[in-house]
Amino acid sequence: MGVFLNELFIGLSLASILLMVALGLAIIYGAMGVINLAHGQFVMLGAYGAWLVQSTMGLSLFVAIPLVFIAVALIGAFVERAVVHRLYRRPLDTILATWGIGIVIEQLVRLGLSSDARYVARPEFLDFGFEVAGAYVASYRLFIILFSLAMLLATWLVMYRTEFGMRLRAMVQNPEISRCYGISSRHVYALTFAYGAGLAGVAGALVSPLVSVTPTMGGSFVVDAFLVVIVGGVGSLLGASASALMIGEASAWLSFLFNETTGRILILLAVVVFIRFRPEGMFPVKVRR
Repeated sequence: MGVFLNELFIGLSLASILLMVALGLAIIYGAMGVINLAHGQFVMLGAYGAWLVQSTMGLSLFVAIPLVFIAVALIGAFVERAVVHRLYRRPLDTILATWGIGIVIEQLVRLGLSSDARYVARPEFLDFGFEVAGAYVASYRLFIILFSLAMLLATWLVMYRTEFGMRLRAMVQNPEISRCYGISSRHVYALTFAYGAGLAGVAGALVSPLVSVTPTMGGSFVVDAFLVVIVGGVGSLLGASASALMIGEASAWLSFLFNETTGRILILLAVVVFIRFRPEGMFPVKVRR
């Protein structure tokens, strides 16, 4: 029972990290149709932001999280205004442009801060663990699980209980009619991209105490996040949550039964088979055209 609960908790913590990274990607991809290959670099910027706030100002990770969200959201807004908004309805060009932007961001960080690994300390009052029915529960990982649920709720409220969310959903349903009603696609898309980038930055800040902070750390996160978005259904918050839980738990159990490399291979094969028979994902968003 202890082994079962331990692996279950590890799977939940992995799923919460995947959900945090995938939320921003799901919003950008689902609402704007933009495949943002620089999303992993936004995660990396969030991790470096947490390190800078902690190392230069001596402030807690809790103080760093809102600062990181604002900073990375502003960077995302700049990227959208400078490059991405010129490439809507040109998916191949968008992929190449965001891939190039990600490389530029990564190299700028490497030039400015070097390639040395950085480390972020977790809050002292969360630096402990306890046992539940024989399973070890790390308090910081439990905090990440609760925080990811809070961010999911906040994102749902933004999407379905605010005027901005209503305008965004209108643009997704029918952009032409929405413009006829005075909805500015320019402002809606800029805010959407900024919000998605800010969520990626928060995810990077939260995961920074668990991994080494390096310029290349975002690559592994964005691959798994794309799997979450595709399996769940593009633009679906429910789908992103369900697929993050499935992939997180599968990663934990397959790594336990075999090893991490074999587990990733099996998950990728399962995703390929799934999208072969259900390419729209588990919970696709219905759109009028």
